[in-house]
Amino acid sequence: MKELIARLVEAYGPSGNEEQVRALIQDEIKAHVDEARVDALGNLVALLKSDPDGQGKPPTRVMVAAHMDEIGIIVTHIDEKGFLRFAPIGGLTPLTLLGNRAVFANGVMGTFGMEKREILPTEKPKLDRMFLDIGTPDKESALKLVSVGDAAAFSRGFAQAGNRLLAKAMDDRIGCAILIQVVKTLKKNPNDIYFVFTVQEEVGCRGAVTSTYGVQPDLAIAVDATDTGDTPESRPMNVTLGKGPAIKVKDAGMLAHPAVRRLLVEAAKGLGIPYQLEVLEGGPTDAMVMQTSREGVPSGVVSIPCRYVHSPSEMVDYDDVTNAVKLLTKVLEDRVAI
Repeated sequence: MKELIARLVEAYGPSGNEEQVRALIQDEIKAHVDEARVDALGNLVALLKSDPDGQGKPPTRVMVAAHMDEIGIIVTHIDEKGFLRFAPIGGLTPLTLLGNRAVFANGVMGTFGMEKREILPTEKPKLDRMFLDIGTPDKESALKLVSVGDAAAFSRGFAQAGNRLLAKAMDDRIGCAILIQVVKTLKKNPNDIYFVFTVQEEVGCRGAVTSTYGVQPDLAIAVDATDTGDTPESRPMNVTLGKGPAIKVKDAGMLAHPAVRRLLVEAAKGLGIPYQLEVLEGGPTDAMVMQTSREGVPSGVVSIPCRYVHSPSEMVDYDDVTNAVKLLTKVLEDRVAI
């Protein structure tokens, strides 16, 4: 699974530019699903049909989603010396940029720099004082390589630090890897399971809006990364790397459906795997819009604890990842009913 994770996290795919990631996932799952389609917005929707039910009961339609996109930048201006000004795609933090590299879809590489005007020791760098240097001497040369409107993502390879995995775009390629592994692991299936790999989550959960409306699930589960509270002087939060996947209770965008939360907790207890309950003060996941689609969908989230979210070196624990695979497999191999 680590080799799959490495390929996913190293792929290029800022919001709105998920084609490379989608092609990789399509190749991984095509032999394991009954149907796969790409909708108008770019979501990959794969269906694993239920096994025959001797009692003739209609299967539960379960949607399990992870987003393919990552944060990045978009070029807004190219100056006469060939330096690129940019706007963020998603939640970009200026402190993570200086000295790091970004890559465009065509392979053009650049490094982030900042204007050298005086900065007070207490002042944080701002995006409007930063630029991307792609090594060109002037605007004419730069325009041969990139244009206004082109998107770039962090360039950083996959690495291991003990049992911890490091890479850009763990948010949320780690969720994509988990879904792929679940597809390959399932031995029985009493439900109609829609594995959905969504686009544009980082800019407003847009792919989940359209895909949930199209799938019309009876129940939905998002798989995404979440913050931790286990680093020195971090904001207090009861989520730690290595202590199991986190089952969401609340974030800034949703309250998880109590029955879905209980379903996940009972599955973890039944397997005897560690799990954590997550209350996140910050950002939402695809589940925020999944639960409000049409007349409403009971929704929950399996979260992967992740240090340094939205940086070029996001860190997860491999045991948390494999336990998330076990948890979701257990839930989906039983007939889902809430």
